[in-house]
This record gives sequence, structure tokens and C-alpha cells, in this order.
Amino acid sequence: MTKHTIPSHFDDAKQAYEASKLGVWLFLVTEILLFGGLFVIYIMNRGLYPEMFHEASLHLNKVMGAMNTVVLICSSFTMAMAVSRAKHNDSQRALKLLLITFICGLIFMTIKYMEYSHKIHEGLLPGIHFSFDEISHPKAPLFFSLYFMMTGLHGLHVLVGMGLIFWVMVRTRRGDFDESYHTPVEMTGIYWHLVDLIWIYLFPLLYLIG
Repeated sequence: MTKHTIPSHFDDAKQAYEASKLGVWLFLVTEILLFGGLFVIYIMNRGLYPEMFHEASLHLNKVMGAMNTVVLICSSFTMAMAVSRAKHNDSQRALKLLLITFICGLIFMTIKYMEYSHKIHEGLLPGIHFSFDEISHPKAPLFFSLYFMMTGLHGLHVLVGMGLIFWVMVRTRRGDFDESYHTPVEMTGIYWHLVDLIWIYLFPLLYLIG
């Protein structure tokens, strides 16, 4: 077990923990504002071109989208359980649950890669790169611009989350966490839950509007 040293600018471990938690929540507020701006752009354009959004959404793979939704919901559960096990000084089970969460993230990105590959092959691309001739509406490239922007940004956050989970896994295996110190595991869990929550909004907005 590696002994955790409290930074000198904090009075005690509790103050360090509260400061870390506040910092993460402030960071997540900026993330919500970022995606919130994209949601506003989406709502405005959907109001302007409802028929186009309906037609374009029919060309998204709802099965793959639903699979990714299930995968992320499961990963949220395993992440929450990993945090709980770390708090109860059960490093072995925490490590296994973190590994499952990481694998869920990998499955999500693999499915998303398959989706993107199909879109690229069909020419369902943003802006001037759009070449799909089965959608007649001239504004169809706008929908796929939003699709790639929103899901691509979310995918980037999934990759960041996977990186954090891997880092926490390494430290868990090293024995850095127990019931008295588990802040990195909990903060990573909070971030991962936000990533999952954003997808819960993206899936119906993009895939189910048709």
C-alpha cells in the first residue's frame, strides 16, 4: 500500500478531498455548457428543417445506437461499483470492475467506428463532403455536420475517460487506494457518469427523431 501524502497547501485530507471534488464539478459545468451550446444549435436547426431532420435520421443505425446506449449504461453501473469497492478497501474487485468499464468504453468506440465507416462509405458526410443521393433535401449535410460534431466530440470524451480509467487501474493495482484515500477513483467515476449522461441525450435526439 502506497501512503498518500496530503499536499502542503491543505489543512487535512478532508479539505483536499472537498477541493478536488469542487474542481471536478466546476470542470463538468464547463463541459455541460459546451454540449449545451451544441444542443441549442441542434434545436434551432431542427425547428427550421423538421422534415429534413426526420428524413436524415432514418439513415442512422438505431440498433448500433441502442447497443451503445446499453453498453454505456452498464459501464456506469460497473464504474459506480468500482468506486464503492475502492471505498471499502477491496482493490481486487475494484480493479476488475474498472477493467470491465474500460472494456465497455472500448466496445462503444468500436461500434462507433463501424457506424462512422458506414457513413463515410455511403457519403453521409458533413458539409461539402456530403454525396448521398437518396436524401433530396438540400440542407441534409447540415444534419450530418451536427451528427459528426456532437457524436465526435462525445467520442473524444469517451477516449479521455478511458485514459483516466486506465490510469486509475494502474494505481489501483499498485495499491494506492483504500477506505481513507480513493479520490482519483471517485473523480474519474463522476466524469464517466457525465459522459454516459450526455449520450443518453444524444441517442434520442439524433437516432429516434424519425
